[in-house]
Order: sequence, then structure tokens, then C-alpha cells
Amino acid sequence: MFPLPGKSSKIEDKSFPQKNTLLIDGRLISWDKPQLMGIVNLTPDSFFEGSRAEKSLDKVATLAKSHISNGASILDLGGYSSRPGAAEVSLQEEIDRVIPAVRWITANYPETLISVDTFRAKVAKEAIRSGAHIVNDISAGDLDEQMLETVANLQVPYIAMHMRGNPQNMQKKTNYSDILGEILYYFTEKLEQFRKFGIKDVIIDPGFGFAKTLEQNYFLLRNLHQFQTLSLPVLVGISRKSMISKALDIKAEEALNGTTALNMFALCQGANILRVHDVKEANETLKLYNTLYP
Repeated sequence: MFPLPGKSSKIEDKSFPQKNTLLIDGRLISWDKPQLMGIVNLTPDSFFEGSRAEKSLDKVATLAKSHISNGASILDLGGYSSRPGAAEVSLQEEIDRVIPAVRWITANYPETLISVDTFRAKVAKEAIRSGAHIVNDISAGDLDEQMLETVANLQVPYIAMHMRGNPQNMQKKTNYSDILGEILYYFTEKLEQFRKFGIKDVIIDPGFGFAKTLEQNYFLLRNLHQFQTLSLPVLVGISRKSMISKALDIKAEEALNGTTALNMFALCQGANILRVHDVKEANETLKLYNTLYP
């Protein structure tokens, strides 16, 4: 592994011992090599137009086929845009956006893992019952009091992200005295909460762009290796985000090169999953990483 500066403070949770594998839908998934998660946004207002496949199974089919053929082992489907200031979406509208896409991908690509990107317990339940395998919650259970019990009952892996507030107000909640320490402590408390509910498989996401300033995002990325102290797989989602476009003074549509550069850095820092819009380029990055560190 790439030699990294700094020292880690040990904050291990014995309830979640280090795992190199995860059991999903009867299949053993290994984290010995990083995985790629392709984004499929079932929304009209996600910040990157190229990821949108709203209300059209033809668009879902095209995007899913492209992601899978280019190397994605997981597809992340979301029916509620979580970009800063995004409009609220009704529960039924989110379900109507997500479930047909889950069913289509399950029927046509049964070997592909499906993650449902939602903070609502009912959407998670309906998606898992329709064939999804993973719940990806930007709020780690904070926006729906039924979510943790639902995930525990479903016995599926849970991606828990760090965020303050909600997508409508999160960018007003960026005041930290020690952002790295506070987020690590947040996860240790969350892991204890998950254990009490009976959630067995957890993936953590530091939440780049969620209640963080530009400078805070880069500080967290520089210190991403510190999250290895939690002894759990780490997901990194920085694809085409404003932390790239603002730093380079470009648009999201022009941020592929910056995304590739930061994805390689994230891999060198120990990322286990890259959540990306551009799977082909991310897969090339991953292949070069694996060549450097076989």
C-alpha cells in the first residue's frame, strides 16, 4: 500500500471485526480488491445530467448496460436527488421511480448487485423485496426512525454516510471544531447503535460534499486512511462533485479528469468502493492501481 503520512488513532469497534468479505444475497463479496459502484439517478434534477434515467426503462437499460459492461459490480439506484438544495420528493414518487428500475435490472442482470440510495425505510423495504441487495442511506438512519429496524429485519448490508441536517439545509451545517475526530466519533456511536438493532454488515461513507466546505472535503480526503481504524469497508463518492468543479473553476460536465485524479488518490488511501458516474474511466484507474499494487 502507498506509504501515507500521519498516525491513526485506534477507534476500533469490536462488534464489527475486520472483514475482507461480505455475504450478499448468498454470494461472498471480497473487499481484497476495490469495487466499482455505477450511479443510476432516477431523478430529473441530479447535478450531473449524464447519470439521469428518469421515468424511462430504456434509459435505465442503456445506463445499466454501459455501467456493467465497463466494470461496475454494483449499481446504485436513487429516486431522490441529494444535491444541496434539492427539491423534496414524495414517498410514493420515490417508490414509483425506483421499483420498476430495480425489477428491470434484477430480471436482466441477475448477477449484478443493486444498491438502493434512500433514507426512507419504506422505499428500502420495497426495493429489497423487488430484488435490490444493499441499502445506501445518506443519513445513517437519522431521517427515518424506522430505517435501522427495517435494515436489521431485512438482513442486508447497510451503507451509512455522514451528513448533518438534510439535503435542503446541510450546507449551513459545516461548523466543526475537529472534523475528522467528530466524524470518526459519529461512526463509532452509529456502529454501536447498529449493533443494538442487529445490523451485521456495514459499509461507511465519509460523505464528501454533505455538510462540508471545499477545504473540509480535501482535508477528509487527505486523511481518508484514518477511517481504516473503524475496520469496515469504506465507500468514496467524489465523482464530478463540486469539490472538484469549484477547485478547478469548471462545470460538473468537465470534471471527469479531476474525478479520475482524486479516485486514484482515494484508492491509495484505502477506499474499498468507488461510487462513480463514469465507470469505464474509473475501471481504467482501478486497473492501473492494481498494477501498481498487485
